[in-house]
Amino acid sequence: PDGLLTDINMPGEDGYALISRLRAMEAEGGSNIPVIALTALARPEDGEQAISAGFQLHLAKPVDTQSLAEAIARLTGRTA
Repeated sequence: PDGLLTDINMPGEDGYALISRLRAMEAEGGSNIPVIALTALARPEDGEQAISAGFQLHLAKPVDTQSLAEAIARLTGRTA
């Protein structure tokens, strides 16, 4: 995939466990997929935690579709 958009709070496994597994795969030769955390956790420290965990970008809900589309385009290298 060119990128991944995921929530932090998910049933069964949270986004931090997901990014941890994804980044471990990269260390074993997997691809370097840019990942956006889209979450209701909107405090500044939540954004810092997401970036430290391996996400490239933290977006707080609700996010408008134009901002989301621009973020995805920027992270996947599809901006003009």
